[in-house]
Amino acid sequence: MNNLTPPFTLETAIQKTRMAEDSWNSRDPQRVSLVYSEDCYWRNRSEFITGRQEIVSLLTRKWAKELDYRLIKELWSFTDNRIAVRFAYEWRDDSGNWFRSYGNENWEFADDGLMQRRFASINDMPIKEEERKFHWPLGTRPADHPSLSELGL
Repeated sequence: MNNLTPPFTLETAIQKTRMAEDSWNSRDPQRVSLVYSEDCYWRNRSEFITGRQEIVSLLTRKWAKELDYRLIKELWSFTDNRIAVRFAYEWRDDSGNWFRSYGNENWEFADDGLMQRRFASINDMPIKEEERKFHWPLGTRPADHPSLSELGL
């Protein structure tokens, strides 16, 4: 991941947000963990974790359960070394039930550009397969795919 460092500008905050989205859409826990500091602190739903190894463990469990995962993140706000995003992702369970998960994340970055704190609040909403809005092939969202705002989410 490109090492964009604080203080953030609108352009670099948007870049940082999209790079995080692309990383998460890889569904590769090891790759995702590398954008966080060695001692990064997370609150993710009801879990509190510290460090890259715990991040890898959480994401491994997550993507074993959340199949066909596709995510869109959108910049909400930023300041010197903090970025707030909103996001939605779609996934299905192993019984074929589809969900759209909505959430907000608050990020704090160290001087080297690695994320040192991540606070995520996430809610899951069951959806019907025909209600899905994220249909690109697994992996990075195409540049011309609508944003959350464009999709009315």
